[in-house]
Amino acid sequence: MSEQIKTKVKELRNLLNNWNYEYHVLDKPSVSDAEYDVAMQELIRLEGENPDLLSVDSPSQRIGGLPLSVFEKVEHNTPMLSLGNAFNEADLRDFDRRVRQGVGEDVSYTCELKIDGLAVSLQFEDGLFIRGATRGDGTVGEDITQNVKTIRSIPLRLSKPVSLEVRGEAYMPKKSFEALNDIKLKANEEPFANPRNAAAGSLRQLDPKLAAKRNLSIYVYGIGNVGQTGVTSHSKGLDLLDELGFKTNSERKRFTGIEEVIQYIEQWHEKRPALAYEIDGIVIKVDSLEQQDELGFTAKSPRWAIAYKFPAEEVITKLIDIELNIGRTGVVTPTAILEPVRIAGTVVRRASLHNEDLIREKDIKLGDYVVVKKAGDIIPEVVNVLPERRTGEEKDFLMPTHCPECESELLRLEGEVALRCINPMCPAQIREGLIHFVSRNAMNIDGLGESVISQLFQENLIKDVAGIFRLRKDQLIELERMGEKSATNLIEAIEASKKNSLEKLLFGLGIRHVGAKAAKTLAQQFEMMDRLQEVTVEELEEVNEIGEKMAESIATYFGKPEVIKLLEELKELGVNQSYTGPKRVNILAIDSFFAGKTVVLTGKLEILTRNDAKEKIELLGGKVAGSVSKNTDLLIAGEAAGSKLEQANKHGVEIWNEERLIQELDK
Repeated sequence: MSEQIKTKVKELRNLLNNWNYEYHVLDKPSVSDAEYDVAMQELIRLEGENPDLLSVDSPSQRIGGLPLSVFEKVEHNTPMLSLGNAFNEADLRDFDRRVRQGVGEDVSYTCELKIDGLAVSLQFEDGLFIRGATRGDGTVGEDITQNVKTIRSIPLRLSKPVSLEVRGEAYMPKKSFEALNDIKLKANEEPFANPRNAAAGSLRQLDPKLAAKRNLSIYVYGIGNVGQTGVTSHSKGLDLLDELGFKTNSERKRFTGIEEVIQYIEQWHEKRPALAYEIDGIVIKVDSLEQQDELGFTAKSPRWAIAYKFPAEEVITKLIDIELNIGRTGVVTPTAILEPVRIAGTVVRRASLHNEDLIREKDIKLGDYVVVKKAGDIIPEVVNVLPERRTGEEKDFLMPTHCPECESELLRLEGEVALRCINPMCPAQIREGLIHFVSRNAMNIDGLGESVISQLFQENLIKDVAGIFRLRKDQLIELERMGEKSATNLIEAIEASKKNSLEKLLFGLGIRHVGAKAAKTLAQQFEMMDRLQEVTVEELEEVNEIGEKMAESIATYFGKPEVIKLLEELKELGVNQSYTGPKRVNILAIDSFFAGKTVVLTGKLEILTRNDAKEKIELLGGKVAGSVSKNTDLLIAGEAAGSKLEQANKHGVEIWNEERLIQELDK
């Protein structure tokens, strides 16, 4: 191989990377598409003739590799938490008040457009792109590296050899969305409802070549863990991402007060239709990373950020019918069947009516014209009717007295507005329970979605959750749209789910009043299903976060003969019934310095992250609070500790540095 060829390949790569950056990041193309294509084909030819020159960061590698059989799971180094929502000015002012209570009056906010797309994580090592993943449940996502490579606004090699993880929102520009749906309509295929669904569907294509044709883009909005970057604020982090070659949104602004934030939001509420991409709100973040650390997190979201959601768009359409759905707990939910109408970029055919009382209160009749909106731009609901449009042909809706699925009498329990079917063998409840059991936050069985569960149930292949673990490949192949490869993957996913930690199974069983968080608390506290089956209401009430109502529900559930039989079947089928995650320590039974103490963290820690320190302290029975008070037992002061250190001295609180903390944690 001649040096001339090596030089030519290097020149072509530099040229194509530069043109790509100008077009997809700066939005300032300097060459025609034809000239770009000629250079790309020349590079592909030279790399094909000289395979030793091929590298993973070559622009030729964006075209798309071989189809995948399944997406591998990826555990995020730092959880990708969702944001809390604000829907009005009062919510924003309340957020601002909570922030100032936590860190004082000297606060700046960075505001960014909330891109309506798919959140992704991008991992770089020594400047080289190595992995892309979906958000998933925030802790575990899917490896979509090959598809992400096809997004030309993502650099395959950074301008500096740094190692970091960044987060961004992959989206489909409006023009790309319209062009894609034109192609689908011409092919007599169902078009995508909105650009967000189109972007998500594109990145979850098993064939990267199809993803490459979808013309996706991305805006990077943050660094997963600032680590050794030296960044001290969110806005400086975005500036660093610009320097490294990422595409960030230039419409971001930094403000010193909530009044300026509200003005910014009002401006973009008016200007959003003119954008080349969809946004559904504004993200507001405390700019200082030290203050972010001080504010910390709730179980679901950071306390230092909030997403303002634009007011829901309202439209008028006709209510054709009301359909009744029976949930897994037997609650009867009426759903409006509508003449299709577009709301906030989505075609809506159904909307929630919540319960019978709401139908009576709003005087909703079959055939009415109704006002429909999306609550938080997500859930369609009927706002009110337009009685002035009535013709006299409208009909009253009569709620049935018996379950439409099993004919059992419907009852309204004391203190509840909802009607319930209390027949535990109701087919609708069993089917909905199965769908819940395999869902992401429960057993998380890939490929076993609502439609497949419904088919399996209808064909009598499964009657309860134990039946899922008895399924055979030959049974699955007989299902509609289920090929041999899909059947193999599904059997493997079912087998893998048997190893899930206890909390997944507990949540999947659908015990009344027990959500995902309570399931994890129970699993950490009692560790074994056998132990849980023996606990009394009194023992359960002693567990933090478990109240009387939940305790009674849990004890009642595990006392049922059919539940005892089911759990025994699951055990025989190899389904794990023990907790395999981090241990939860009972503060009454451990000899730890932190047991029962309230601890506050402040300043920058050098060895531990703030989340790591918090988790370790809580596992040893301590409580980590966000601010110093007379009830604070200990302050951990890192570098550049601020007002909290002063407050601790004022209250006579014991103060440790990070080294002292680590010594105690290691005992």
